[in-house]
Amino acid sequence: MKKQVYLTGITTSGTPHLGNYVGAIRPAIEASFDESNESFYFLADYHALIKTADAQLVRQSRLEIAATWLAMGLDPERVTFYRQSDIPEIPELTWMLTCMTAKGLMNRAHAYKAVVQENVEAEAADPDKGISMGLYSYPILMSADILMFGANKVPVGRDQIQHLEMARDIAQRFNHHYGELLVIPEVVVEERTAILSGLDGRKMSKSYNNVIPLFETEKKLRKSIMKIKTNSLEPGEPKEVDGNTLFEIYRAFANDEEAAAMKTAYADGIGWGDAKQQVFEHINAILAEPRERYNELMADPAKINGILDAGAEKARVHSGRLMAKLRKATGIAP
Repeated sequence: MKKQVYLTGITTSGTPHLGNYVGAIRPAIEASFDESNESFYFLADYHALIKTADAQLVRQSRLEIAATWLAMGLDPERVTFYRQSDIPEIPELTWMLTCMTAKGLMNRAHAYKAVVQENVEAEAADPDKGISMGLYSYPILMSADILMFGANKVPVGRDQIQHLEMARDIAQRFNHHYGELLVIPEVVVEERTAILSGLDGRKMSKSYNNVIPLFETEKKLRKSIMKIKTNSLEPGEPKEVDGNTLFEIYRAFANDEEAAAMKTAYADGIGWGDAKQQVFEHINAILAEPRERYNELMADPAKINGILDAGAEKARVHSGRLMAKLRKATGIAP
């Protein structure tokens, strides 16, 4: 039976945190062991340029994210693991798709509309103030990432459904003009994907500065967990788990039995200090060995880069084959 093509990426614009791991890295690594999948994992460094102009940040983040995936168990022999920027066919396909994409479709992109709305509310003279063409058209680059490798399965949360629908629209329009050359991806909503809250109770995000880095030192991990916002209930007073950031983070790293025991402790009035200590000890025990592997990898950038170089070679077999067909179809090839 033909394998399903599974593809996912992560933007290289910061240090991986607990939310990245639970929401994207862990489920993607689990999927890599599914024999029915042909899996592609990439470091979205072109996408990072939309978010930051700090070249050193992008370089460092690329190493940190690659080391994180490898330390957490991604086997580069089982998958194709590459830097987006190592596949020159991706920006080439992006331009072909741009020429097929209606401006009106991009006008409806959530990220673009959100910034426009902020400008309107701030009574800016130009509703497009501060909006780069990278932000405006990045759904087309994302479509190229997906369509380049014929991805059938692209796991997304509900907030990303629009991007998959756009990729489908763009591919269908391309195929209408040039023939059935691009695989139309299916929207696969990851209902179980966890979205962790951060230190302040909002969604864990670098933009909110409320993250807990995945591989910070044991001492710093404990300090971060102790900063998690809780209410003023005293030890001995029953506590709710619903909407509680501390329990939510624990639950993301616990099995059902462990979560049930913690829930009972909440009902029995565990003190917040004791609860935070238990969360720290539990998560630290899980991350101890991967943290050691991560530190070893980060001490040997050449090893990381060698793995990514090999992954790029594998990826370009696929991208080169598709682009040869697309160049011929569009009249670009001699």
